Amino acid sequence: MEENFNNLIKELKKCKICKDRFGFVPHPVVLGNINSKIVQISQAPSATVHKTLKPFTDQSGKKLKYEWYKITDEEFYNPNNFYITSLSHCYPGKDKKGNDKTPPKICYDKRIKKELNYINNKLYIIIGAKAAKVLFPNENYNDLIFKNNYINNKLTIVLPHPSPLNIKWFKDHPEFMEKRIIEVRKIINKILNEKN
Repeated sequence: MEENFNNLIKELKKCKICKDRFGFVPHPVVLGNINSKIVQISQAPSATVHKTLKPFTDQSGKKLKYEWYKITDEEFYNPNNFYITSLSHCYPGKDKKGNDKTPPKICYDKRIKKELNYINNKLYIIIGAKAAKVLFPNENYNDLIFKNNYINNKLTIVLPHPSPLNIKWFKDHPEFMEKRIIEVRKIINKILNEKN
């Protein structure tokens, strides 16, 4: 099983299927192992991550790690703690309006489900509306954020995207920072402190 998983990740990291679609060489970014405690799924790597090849090394990552989770880089990038992936494993480029392009369906249709079937995690964290829509297609996004959900019978937390561009959502939902993120932080820290 572990060998199959490792082969899947090697295959994923070599993927260049979207080169013509993006107009530049894609760089798949994924971090973690088959026994990662927490699986974190977002929409796609940012332009910064495309350069660093390390997930959440941008402004969104700083807010997520240091303000929301209140953990160190050592904890976040420890593959025994987090398996970090996204719907589009590569930065997809910008559309004409300057927004990140929608992740190619081929990426999350074929790969994400395979990845999730292998990992012996205790918790899923889904980040952003697009990732939530793919994984919970029939549910209201805001409702998902304020309750505990389940994927593969495992606790699943949905978070808004920590991007600085998402400021209106936070103003409209002050209860997220006042209450929900405190609950989420406790869950994350409890799991990180558990022995495998």
